[in-house]
Amino acid sequence: MTFHSGEIAVQTQAGVREEAQRLCTVLSNTIGSAAQAFLCAQHLAVASTVDANGKVWASLLTGQPGFVQVLNEQTLQVDANFVPGDRLKQNLYDNAQIGLLAIDLTNRRRLRLNGKAEIQAEKKIIVQIQQAFFNCPKYIQIRHVETEVVEATEKPEILTKEALNETNRHWITTADTFFIASFHPESGADASHRGGYPGFVQVANSNKLVFPDYAGNNMFQTLGNLVVNPNAGLLFVDFEYGHTLQLTGKAEVVWDAKRLRTFAGAQRLVEFDIEQVLEIGNASSLRWRFGEYSPAIPR
Repeated sequence: MTFHSGEIAVQTQAGVREEAQRLCTVLSNTIGSAAQAFLCAQHLAVASTVDANGKVWASLLTGQPGFVQVLNEQTLQVDANFVPGDRLKQNLYDNAQIGLLAIDLTNRRRLRLNGKAEIQAEKKIIVQIQQAFFNCPKYIQIRHVETEVVEATEKPEILTKEALNETNRHWITTADTFFIASFHPESGADASHRGGYPGFVQVANSNKLVFPDYAGNNMFQTLGNLVVNPNAGLLFVDFEYGHTLQLTGKAEVVWDAKRLRTFAGAQRLVEFDIEQVLEIGNASSLRWRFGEYSPAIPR
């Protein structure tokens, strides 16, 4: 497995090109036994998809353990409970590329996969895997899934707009976790995780966010994609009540040393210009209880 030009450019600018190249061995085009055991126990995944206009979206997928099934070492089946208003289903009809992040918040383990998807029957997504690898546990806050599923007594409430309102701004500035989707025209879609103390995502105005990029695994899949294709999607999850906030827009990597000083521990910054906001109330019937912050978060 090799890196594309965007990943190499970021690795080179960060001064970790040789270290990143050695990490190629962790990338696989099959789902190994450890990954198979991990996937079948998960409640939560995030999908990265692309719409007909090239906009990138991050979508929440939740279910009871087993909703992600490994059919063979290169094929997954996701029993997706498509949320009304979410773009996931239509996006996959328009563009088969998908990135998946399966994450266990109880033990800070996460697995990234990408490939091509096909919707079968009403709620099943079949994914042919092109790349799979585990990520480090950095910056993941521990959360415990509640054992009882909340009955869907209320239908999802969908609100689409062009900018953040005050409720959205408060949600973002108090968040300790979000997910980011990116897309490379040749390497495909990717979904990743970002975490920090509340306030690590700053709202510059109703159409712009700024957030830090901390030290990570030095492969730079997300930032490498953004260098080539700035279209990206962000997903904020209200873990306590099951609501989601999805943003799509364009991202730019910032290396300005003076600006970095305003974010503790930042190696780089990302500026995100919001083009569309999709807020869905009651998007998931699962709930999570906060445990503790990651010890890796810079202070």
